[in-house]
Amino acid sequence: MIKHVTKSTYEAEVLKSTVPVVVDFWAAWCGPCRMQGTILEQLDKEITANQAKIVKVNVDEEGELAGTFGVQSIPTLLFYKDGKVVNKAVGVRDAAA
Repeated sequence: MIKHVTKSTYEAEVLKSTVPVVVDFWAAWCGPCRMQGTILEQLDKEITANQAKIVKVNVDEEGELAGTFGVQSIPTLLFYKDGKVVNKAVGVRDAAA
């Protein structure tokens, strides 16, 4: 299940996660973000909780958090492992990415 995270829950849900995390920075008005969301929802059904997790950050509600991580364009995906960013993707990506 994809969770929506905020500045107050980011550390617990992402930085302290024991499994890899994909963070989707998005906005409701963004067409490509909605396409990315559909891809991530499908991927979420295919992974188990002990493999990885997917979380979303609404940039309109969490602008400061988006700024902290240098998000300038959406959708932006940050890939975390052991609390550190290991990859970043801007734009719509398929599940294989």
